[in-house]
Amino acid sequence: MKYLIVGLGNKGSEYENTRHNIGFKVAEKIAETLDVSFNTANFGWMAEGKHKGRKVFVLKPDTYMNLSGNAVRYWMQKENIPLENVLIITDDLALPFGTLRMKGKGSDAGHNGLKNINEVLQTQSYTRLRFGISADFSAGRQVDYVLGTWSGEEAEKLTERIEIFSKASLSFVFAGLNNTMSAYNGK
Repeated sequence: MKYLIVGLGNKGSEYENTRHNIGFKVAEKIAETLDVSFNTANFGWMAEGKHKGRKVFVLKPDTYMNLSGNAVRYWMQKENIPLENVLIITDDLALPFGTLRMKGKGSDAGHNGLKNINEVLQTQSYTRLRFGISADFSAGRQVDYVLGTWSGEEAEKLTERIEIFSKASLSFVFAGLNNTMSAYNGK
């Protein structure tokens, strides 16, 4: 069985430690846990490993957030990975900082990366793991907030939160969606 885990983010050092790049950070932790490295590949950086006998592809798209769907579709087709074995990791303004929510389908909730994936795949029925970044910004400042760096208090808790999100992602691979939602949602 093959799985594709996609951490959403933007390429470039100016985005590296921003809230919008939390998907990249979780993907990096997953690769570290699997003891594999990222290599340059079509549409991004790919790490390939095994988890409990299952082949896992971990992708950080280099398409910028708004075109993430192209990378997802390419790797699903290239590796013949079914939609139910795809996990998209993304930031979410609607959730308090560090909150974990995994769902098997849903709307894009205004997230441009998910919006593009929905358009390219022609479905909203894929698993997404949302990392709460809260909405602690004033009117008209959403872009600055999302592309801003973590507060000191958030930064202190980030390593532990990323670790939990990595474990939830690998639980999805081995234990499946429903078991992982029961074990990790709200944690």
